[in-house]
Amino acid sequence: MIRILLAGQGGQGVLSAGRFLAESGLHEGKEVSYLPAYGPEMRGGTANCSVIISEEEIASPLCNNPDVLIALNAPSFHKFAPRVKSGGIIIVNGSLSDADAGREDVRVYDLPLNELAIEAGDVRSANMAALGVLCAAKQVVRESSILNCLNEQFAAKPRVLACNESAFRAGIAAVAGK
Repeated sequence: MIRILLAGQGGQGVLSAGRFLAESGLHEGKEVSYLPAYGPEMRGGTANCSVIISEEEIASPLCNNPDVLIALNAPSFHKFAPRVKSGGIIIVNGSLSDADAGREDVRVYDLPLNELAIEAGDVRSANMAALGVLCAAKQVVRESSILNCLNEQFAAKPRVLACNESAFRAGIAAVAGK
């Protein structure tokens, strides 16, 4: 079982990334829990979601001590980094946050997700770059599962699909380059 917490501000695609991750787990026949939480604002407010993926039944959707944190902005990083389990992973958007977790017992992937997304074609695909990092660092779900979900979601929007696929692959490549 792996518990993943994705956090950022509204408009960064935190909930979408969580949904893609959860759907990918379902495509692979795994047990999945997806629990979104967000502020009342449409954009700019807080947003986070927890995704649990398991081979066995999931008893609770709560994710108080995640195995993995994906933090797309500084407030989310500083709020949730202390909660990550010892031995866990933190993926932080180095474009918008420092990466000083103040602890040595977690692996921190500090990558410029916004820049990777811009190079892919649109800063709004930073969430997909983060999922690429996750797939390369932890193999939570297969890369092909994420790509299949992207194809299903954006089949009618080829430019958006291409941008998101490119950002996802850039996240994978960024980990390979470390």
